[in-house]
Amino acid sequence: MRPIIEKINNIENLISAGKLSNALIEIRDYVERVITEPVCVGQVFGSSDLDKLCVKIGTINLARLPTLEDEIVFEESQLETVCYLVSKLQRTGGHSRLVQDFIRAQPQKNHIIISTEIGGPSDKKYFEEVIQNIENLSIKYVPNRSLLEKLSWIQGVLLKVRPKHTYLFNHHQDSVAVSAIVPDFCMDASFCHHGDHHLCLGVSMDHLTHIDFHPMGYYYCRDQFGLDNVYVPLTFEDKSRVLKLENNERLITATAAGFNKIEIPYYVDYLKIIPKILKATDGKHLHIGRLTPWGLHALYAEMRRLGVPKERFIYVEWTPSVWKKLQEFNVDVYVVSFPYGAGLTLIEAMGAGVPVILHQHFYSRVLSSLELAYSDAFVWARPDELIDHLKGLTLKQMLVEGNMARLQYEKYHRSDILNQYLNSPKKLRIDVPPLSKKFKPRLDEWAAWVDDQFKFSNIVFRFFYRLARKIRRLSF
Repeated sequence: MRPIIEKINNIENLISAGKLSNALIEIRDYVERVITEPVCVGQVFGSSDLDKLCVKIGTINLARLPTLEDEIVFEESQLETVCYLVSKLQRTGGHSRLVQDFIRAQPQKNHIIISTEIGGPSDKKYFEEVIQNIENLSIKYVPNRSLLEKLSWIQGVLLKVRPKHTYLFNHHQDSVAVSAIVPDFCMDASFCHHGDHHLCLGVSMDHLTHIDFHPMGYYYCRDQFGLDNVYVPLTFEDKSRVLKLENNERLITATAAGFNKIEIPYYVDYLKIIPKILKATDGKHLHIGRLTPWGLHALYAEMRRLGVPKERFIYVEWTPSVWKKLQEFNVDVYVVSFPYGAGLTLIEAMGAGVPVILHQHFYSRVLSSLELAYSDAFVWARPDELIDHLKGLTLKQMLVEGNMARLQYEKYHRSDILNQYLNSPKKLRIDVPPLSKKFKPRLDEWAAWVDDQFKFSNIVFRFFYRLARKIRRLSF
């Protein structure tokens, strides 16, 4: 990657020459390269220079749009309209679910979702089924045009609709969405920082209310970026807890994550450690989330090598409810994904009353997610620690931790907390959990890992990882 100063200068020159679409492409492609570089993950979170360029592009474009009359999206309605600007609507991942939670929390308002489709085509059929009983919701998909035409289309809709509040839920590289909401709109708007593991456009825009959804991100954005940010905890609808009164015949573990969180070069390989856990515990493991074909092949090959029957790894590519799936399989303990932790699925597990185990990432607090769990949750750094803990688990310990998990959910992650914030944002005071003392970065190990990234095998990995991400953007 060329130095950022050179990149910024090139984009500035494109803007000065009136080549706004090319400038949007340059910004998008640069961020895409950064977020697919493993060395940058959990290290580079935002760029004020890139955000300023997006604001500049959006301001120039808005000034030359024709003045438009208000558009009636909801017939004969006097309700306030809330807008959600997203990059893609997909059935997997947390942000689409989060948008739905925002909508359900404000039934007295009209809602409009605008999807730029920068993250790839939305799963339109799935969301048609999701929204079929929601009368006060409209979804608009931005036409497949140039990035500048997409920007003009979005700004035109915003000028017509004039929403009471707009929430920005952009993917990391979505230069169009971030350029759309500029100070000249004079509208109330919030940047929802869900792209929290990587460089994300929009992080430093001070004309938007910056919302962080977990303690790690809240403290980092406040202390490192100096932002006057707001903490709104991830919440989940209570789907009830099912109490387990007896032990399973075999220990049943579970993890919910896609390949983008676990098929990552790291000193602990999920695809190798799960077979070792199955061998050591004589148990079963439920995996929820799509893995790549070569990832599955590697996992099954390791199981064969260790003599573990294939049926003891239960693979579920997708489910509408991780919470219910954990209960369906009577899961004993939830192993949070690694090397990249996950937020909503961890909360679902705790809401279901399932004990959780977290991995301490060797350089990133954000990737560890320790602050989301109850303080007594087991945290491991090395594989033998995890395996020994699982081998020694007792029914009594799991019942105690199951209660702790449920209490953590009830204290911080109930859906009514989000309802209260969205309907009275200035009145509700939300406590932020303190930073965990268990996180102890091991920078010497990280340095050794970084050095290893430049070996030929990992250069090949980066090529195929980026290729997989591109394929994902073109599919559901």
